[in-house]
Amino acid sequence: MTDAFLARCRAVCGASRVLTGAAEMAPFLTDWRGRFTGRARAVLLPGSRDEVAQLVQACAEHRVPIVPQGGRTGLVLGSVPDASGEAVVISLRRLDQILDIDTVNRTMTVQAGCILQQIQDAAQEAGLLFPLSLAAEGSCTIGGNLSTNAGGTAVLRYGNTRDLCLGLEVVTPQGRIWDGLRGLRKDNTGYALRDLFVGAEGTLGIVTAAVLKLYPQPKASTTALVAMASPERALALLSLMQDVCGPSLTAYELMSDFCLRLVGAHFPHLPRPFVHNHAQYALLEVSSSESEAHAVGLLESGIETALEQGLADDAVVAMSGAQSGSLWQLREHIPLAQAVAGKNIKHDVSLPISRIAEFIASTDRQLAASFPGCQVVCFGHLGDGNLHYNVAPMEGVAHEAFLSNQDAINRIVHDSVAAFDGSISAEHGIGALKREELVRYKDAVELDMMRAIKAALDPLGIMNPGKIL
Repeated sequence: MTDAFLARCRAVCGASRVLTGAAEMAPFLTDWRGRFTGRARAVLLPGSRDEVAQLVQACAEHRVPIVPQGGRTGLVLGSVPDASGEAVVISLRRLDQILDIDTVNRTMTVQAGCILQQIQDAAQEAGLLFPLSLAAEGSCTIGGNLSTNAGGTAVLRYGNTRDLCLGLEVVTPQGRIWDGLRGLRKDNTGYALRDLFVGAEGTLGIVTAAVLKLYPQPKASTTALVAMASPERALALLSLMQDVCGPSLTAYELMSDFCLRLVGAHFPHLPRPFVHNHAQYALLEVSSSESEAHAVGLLESGIETALEQGLADDAVVAMSGAQSGSLWQLREHIPLAQAVAGKNIKHDVSLPISRIAEFIASTDRQLAASFPGCQVVCFGHLGDGNLHYNVAPMEGVAHEAFLSNQDAINRIVHDSVAAFDGSISAEHGIGALKREELVRYKDAVELDMMRAIKAALDPLGIMNPGKIL
């Protein structure tokens, strides 16, 4: 059966596009962090949606599980196969064409294998903006972004990937093609099928193309780093800046003092904006459709008021694009500094914005009581309620030994998230890594509805099995 199945796959996309050797499959089988390597019957590299559909038809007939794969930059084991060796990986990396840019409708139609940065650059060349921005934008693909409903730094202004998508093209688990590539802002003709597949992590079908929203390029943007005494002050400053700047406030990031000290220790060439350390820092970006002077004026007006009201202790406003880039590097190097420092226990959580300060204080206390001396690396997209709340070992404790506490630490953090009406996954999805956690924290009615949708669309259970559910 395996020989017949693989022969059919070779007939669909060519013998060189059906990888079965251990060495040639290896890059497709290991997760982004290098913590897990699965096994696969084959890695398939289709070059069109029709080839994807024919491969899925073959998988359905032979009952072969499918793991759809984009840029493989996910962090929850959602795009790699399990250890059974039964599944095939269908990589979308050859579906990498930008199909259309409509500057009047302000949409772009792209194939799922397009790299995010490729889409950003194409929009800029057309005089427009595709605002999704992630640390992995040079490697991640838009199909993966859609399948995980990726967030990033601009969610405050533009929303998640779901909000940036108008239409999809999807290959169903039966190998049929749903052509929903319509660039419509209004379409009330029944169920919003698009929203079923965005965030489904490849468990309901394979996204092969999408229609994306484009926006006007801002005339100018400017950045500031503001120092303050506490997360409560950071929340008060967020409200103030939203009142002053309105939709011009495009990013609002929170970083603790420990985060910046970690960056300074491992990347000493980066700027040190303040002479003295402060408990918390907020990185703000303001964009203007009018002029640079307008953007700077809004930013400075808000910061001046914050200083007068005692919400902020100090501030640095970038006076050039290079200075803005330097301030952003401080934020972007936090994950890199963590990686250099060693392994830690990561959490990607979201909370009601108004409860973030309470969550940080409460969870910090609980961790300190159970694991004295552990170090919390807390940073994230405060403007949309998304925190990266990571826990590093105590001084002098081996990182591998500390990881043995992962289940206990996850329980403290995730129970606290639930107590504050939050979510255990803000932008990285569930995959296989958080599947059992989902059962613990998701409402039973929600889980039943999710299982019903899965059973209706994928009755054979071949689409990315073991992920989410």
